[in-house]
Amino acid sequence: MSTPTTVTLNNGVEIPQLGFGVFQVPDAETAAAVTTALEAGYRSVDTAAIYGNESGVGKALAGSGIAREDLFITTKLWNADQGYDATLKAFDASLDKLGLDYVDLYLIHWPTPARDLYRESWKAIEKRAADGRIRAAGVSNFQPAHLRRLLEGADLVPVVNQIELHPGLQQNELRALHAELGIATEAWSPLAQGAVLGDEPITTIAARHGKSPAQVVLRWHLQLGCIVIPKSVTPARIRENLDVFDFALSDDEMAAINALDRGLRTGPDPDALN
Repeated sequence: MSTPTTVTLNNGVEIPQLGFGVFQVPDAETAAAVTTALEAGYRSVDTAAIYGNESGVGKALAGSGIAREDLFITTKLWNADQGYDATLKAFDASLDKLGLDYVDLYLIHWPTPARDLYRESWKAIEKRAADGRIRAAGVSNFQPAHLRRLLEGADLVPVVNQIELHPGLQQNELRALHAELGIATEAWSPLAQGAVLGDEPITTIAARHGKSPAQVVLRWHLQLGCIVIPKSVTPARIRENLDVFDFALSDDEMAAINALDRGLRTGPDPDALN
């Protein structure tokens, strides 16, 4: 298995291009899943306050024997905790559960435009970044209008926007804006919860390379330049998802997968969730 590549963010911090997500993993199962992932070679773990499993992640990190500087840990601010003071409090609570002195990446989980608090939350995040407790600050599920509004008067440009992204929902307009602004694209639900894994041409490409459809889709993400965080609690699948650095898709194969875009959302619409 080859070594995962890294992406250099707009503040110079490097993030592993392929990380391990723990969305919907119960806290009681999280430590075991993260331990398996770390043993397999993952060094980036993505959690969130609302997942309720930051403590489980922290247990796995504490017991891993891996040096803190070799790990990349992401967590996220939940909607109900937006606002300047509330963000500072929520951030401290997340660090306490994780058992860490700092996080590598802290994200505003959703813009929740009806609340209209994400700019205040961003100011609090900028403060914690200046304090050295957040190595890199970003957002999640922000649409172009949210990004442009956030940047008005901001000191920091988000290093990433973590969005739903997979062959069925390719977010071309948003990714183009990211490229323009120097924001890395990070994909959640990268396999569309399995909804794209039976699609032609993905199955044909998988057979051609001797890989699974999931591995082909993850390879597609990597070749797009995206950061990607697949989730699994199955040890064999955890290892399989990392084994995507020993083959490459051709231009024709990439184009065939690009043709599968159909506006398929598996999660909420960022303009509607509050």
